Amino acid sequence: MLSSGNCSGRVVSHSLSTATLNQYPSLLRLPQINSSTSNLAFSGGLSRSRTSTPRCFSSANPFTRSLFFRWNYSSRRRMEASTASNFAVRAAAQPLKDADQLIDSVQTFIFDCDGVIWKGDSLIGGVPETLDMLRSKGKRLVFVTNNSTKSRKQYGKKFETLGLSVDEEEIFASSFAAAAYLTSVNFPKDKKVYVIGEDGILKELEQAGIQYLGGPEDGGKKIELKPGFRMEHDESVGAVVVGFDRYFNYYKIQYGTLCIRENPGCLFIATNRDAVTHLTDAQEWAGGGSMVGALCGSTQREPLVVGKPSTFMMDYLANKFGILKSQICMVGDRLDTDILFGQNGGCKTLLVLSGVTTLSMLQNPKNSIQPDFYTNKISDFLSLKAATV
Repeated sequence: MLSSGNCSGRVVSHSLSTATLNQYPSLLRLPQINSSTSNLAFSGGLSRSRTSTPRCFSSANPFTRSLFFRWNYSSRRRMEASTASNFAVRAAAQPLKDADQLIDSVQTFIFDCDGVIWKGDSLIGGVPETLDMLRSKGKRLVFVTNNSTKSRKQYGKKFETLGLSVDEEEIFASSFAAAAYLTSVNFPKDKKVYVIGEDGILKELEQAGIQYLGGPEDGGKKIELKPGFRMEHDESVGAVVVGFDRYFNYYKIQYGTLCIRENPGCLFIATNRDAVTHLTDAQEWAGGGSMVGALCGSTQREPLVVGKPSTFMMDYLANKFGILKSQICMVGDRLDTDILFGQNGGCKTLLVLSGVTTLSMLQNPKNSIQPDFYTNKISDFLSLKAATV
């Protein structure tokens, strides 16, 4: 199952048959670092465009070329093998009644943060006790967020401020995922990244040794339109990364658009396509999908999404910690990101109703994404545990 977004910020899930994959082999190619087609940065999605092998996997580098083709072949085999299960209709989600059974069935819990651990800057009740209980049972805890405004180190400080003891190595934000992805495809050292986003992305790119420009400092820049005015841009930009940005403006839209449309092989990367986010606990706020949607509209291109529900972070986590995906439970409050992320990765899934998704939304006949279980909040692990003793 491949995930892509539309320009409204809503994630659409495409189930592809083997025949479709054979007809469109470009669906399984990695994004292009350099392409003979100047206006193509990502050959995934539903594009039929013909592309060349990424420059970093060219014959000049036989080792990485070999890795690329082994990855491409194995990914295709895994996708073909799971085609039948993608078409299967999932049973309706069941309310969580036996917490112990779920806890004992997995080794690792991956938690979303916004709407699961906290709302805005307020900790959701019962979280510290729940996490302590899971750790006492020897469970590995990992925290994954699509929010790209902070780096892992900055998120570590937020956990600490809320009274939670979480190691930096247990935190994976979409800001880190963007930098990790660029590193994984050997992003050229002589290329730069234009950032539409906040400080978290800049810090993770800097940590990865990747050159960048843009970010919050472009938030105050304006364009004075005059007859004959032409906006210049850096032709060495090889990727545009778009994340949630409270300083989003027309200058950034135009600069990013020029890089994507005019720089040959420029990647268009989104940290996430979330329609809304929790900046405060009082209401929902427009999410990163709104910024990504603006670039979709101006470039007529779809981005590569590195955050949930893309499996990039899941694969990264499984490889880093040596975790079997069947031994993971993904816990989140969003159906189209958190739950789909877990399902795409072959994990057990638990929806909590403490964030975006309500019970009526889950049970709406038009909703096709069904988690294995649902409950009100993660502290139900404690009460349901006590009820079964």
